[in-house]
Amino acid sequence: MQQSEIMAAIEQKVGNTKYDIWTVGITDDPQRRRTEHDGKGDNTKYWKDWGADTETIAKDVEKYFLAKGMNGGPGGSEHPSHVYVF
Repeated sequence: MQQSEIMAAIEQKVGNTKYDIWTVGITDDPQRRRTEHDGKGDNTKYWKDWGADTETIAKDVEKYFLAKGMNGGPGGSEHPSHVYVF
């Protein structure tokens, strides 16, 4: 997906809630990453991920939502291809 599509989908998912109750991240394997978050005790009930057309798109979307106050940190896998929120 294009950057604007992913950002719009995340904004729709977040709705009227506060950004700081959400976590954003990037990964090359969404299922593995969700399992890792579950293993740390994170509540991934509202998990959603999107495939990005490029690594740059994934990184830029993550950076944007971190700046808006979502939890998480820059990073992810070596070649992130997905953006996720929960």
